Parts: sequence; structure tokens; C-alpha cells
Amino acid sequence: MSNVINQPLIVRADASVEVGTGHIMRCLALAQAWQDAGGKAVFLLSLETPWLDTRLQSEGMAIVHLPVEPGSDEDAIHTANLVEQMGAIWVVVDGYHFGAAYQSRVKESGSSLLFIDDIGNADHYYADVILNQNIHAHEGLYTNRAPYTRLLLGSRYVLLRREFLKWRSWKREIPEVACKVLVTLGGSDPNNVSLKAIQALQQVRMDGLEGRVVVGGNNPHYEALKASLWWSQTDIRLEANLADMPELMAWADVGISSGGSTVWELAFMGLPSVILVLADNQEEVAQMMEEREVFLSVGYGNDAKIEDISRELTNLLLNRDIRHKLSQNGFPLVDGLGGGRVIEALSEIYG
Repeated sequence: MSNVINQPLIVRADASVEVGTGHIMRCLALAQAWQDAGGKAVFLLSLETPWLDTRLQSEGMAIVHLPVEPGSDEDAIHTANLVEQMGAIWVVVDGYHFGAAYQSRVKESGSSLLFIDDIGNADHYYADVILNQNIHAHEGLYTNRAPYTRLLLGSRYVLLRREFLKWRSWKREIPEVACKVLVTLGGSDPNNVSLKAIQALQQVRMDGLEGRVVVGGNNPHYEALKASLWWSQTDIRLEANLADMPELMAWADVGISSGGSTVWELAFMGLPSVILVLADNQEEVAQMMEEREVFLSVGYGNDAKIEDISRELTNLLLNRDIRHKLSQNGFPLVDGLGGGRVIEALSEIYG
């Protein structure tokens, strides 16, 4: 592994209100694992996200801003040139706009390519490794791949950031009646579904109810969310740009979450949750997690009625047996070792 780790890990991903922050955050988890093995990581970003720059730099990550349209030919050329200059062995690409031509051009730099994916929508895959950490991931999504491409599929490869790993031996206690609710609907939430979740929480009539609403750095609705709490009879607080998410997940008894990569963090922390689908690529995850009795789903957040969210939440708060079942079913899915498994696979391929 030392020969691989001695070279920088290059990460090409972006975050924005439209794109969200999930691509960057799971790449951050992999980059942290690379650091822990003794290496360094460089993030190539083309979209301006100052708060994210601050977060990455605080983690010891180098950043290079590319003056290009994400996923364009110019993007691929800039990335390939930087990879050659840095002498990187592995490049990580994460984003739906990095298609077949982009992958092929980056491969021409002489590096190996890890493509992190959810949906299998590229015309062809030239990557050396495809990582899909979803429980519904299967080989049939990638029949149009190069003969050398290796697949890393399923939740055993879930990438968790370093702050979660110290909670591996922690055990959740399930109270008879739950009263602490965490709302986390992604880093951007462009349609402000968080407001709907707050309104649903305000409809719950329970003594001692507390809510914490995590607002990401790309969320454009912070002031509107703050205003919605001015006259609230429920103790609800906003948490902006939270650095220690697992601490808040451990505090909570129940969660309201999007169907993005946060679901793996919730499963790891054993937090029984209600899922709201915020994008098409989250629908299958939410459905399968409900079928496996890991979470409850109320479908698309834009379509869900406040009353339905409130009713589902109330039932979960009052029913200890359901919360216990959901929590226990989530733990086996994510063990926190995914980052190490991915790095081991990259080392084997290079060797």
C-alpha cells in the first residue's frame, strides 16, 4: 500500500445548491481514510463554495479551483493535466455529469480512476473501479463497463467521515417515549423541505418535545427557517454548518432526513428516522430501506403533506418497539470500515 499512499489522491467533485454537498462529503470521508493511511489528498473544485473550502482546509486537504464548466471537455483536460503534473496514481471522480468521454480523457493522463456512482447512467465506464455504496447496487447497472473495471458494490463500502468512526462501539438507548428530533435534509435543500419538516414537528403535541434542524452551508433559506421559529411553541433550534453531526445524531431519539448519503450515517448511529425523498436518485434507496425496516418513508418531500409527516413522526415518537426494530436493523448495514476497504482495493489493483 505504501507506493500508492506516497502519491496524492486527487478528488474531482463539486457542491452547490443544485448539486448538493453529498458528493464532496463522501469524497472527504475517503480522503480522510487516505490521510489516516499516511497520504495526502487534493480536491479539484469548479464551483465556488467558500464554507466548503474552509471545511476541507480545516481537514488538511489541498484545494485547486478549476475555471471550467463541470463535466466539460475543458474540465477533463484541466484535470488530466493536473494529475500528470502531480504524478498521482489514483483520481477519484464523483458526480453525475462526468460521463464516458470525461472518464476516457482523465484515464489518458496515465492515472487509475475511481468513479463513485449511484445510478449507473453513463453511456460507458472507463474507470478502473466503480464504487456504489447503495444496498440496491448490482452488477447489471454497469454492463457497459471496460473489461478491466472492478466493482465495489453495497453498503460494506459506505464511506463515513472520521468524526463518525469514534462512535463504532457506542450503543443507542431506546427510551419508552422519544422527545428529541433531528431534522437533516441535506447541505442545500433548494426547495426548502426543511420548512415543511419544521411545520410538521410543530404540529406534534407532546410534552418536552425538542427539535434540532441542521442547515447546510449551501442552504439559501436560512432566514426563512429562522423566521418560522419566532413564535414556535415547540423548542426547535437551527444548527448551521454543524461540524460534529454524530454528536447530534447521538443526542436525538428520532430523525427526519433526506434519502441521500445521510441515511448511511443514520443507520450507523442506529437513529430511527422518517425519510423524505428530495431527488429521483434517492427514491430507490428510501424504498429499499423501508422494505428492510430500517427507516420509514413518506415519499417525495415536495409532495408530502405536513399532516402526513407529522402523523408518521408522532407514531414513531410514541412507539418504542418500532424505534427499536428500525435501530437494530440499521446497525448491521454500516460498520464504519468502508473507507479502509476501498483503499485496500485501490492498493491491490495498483500492485
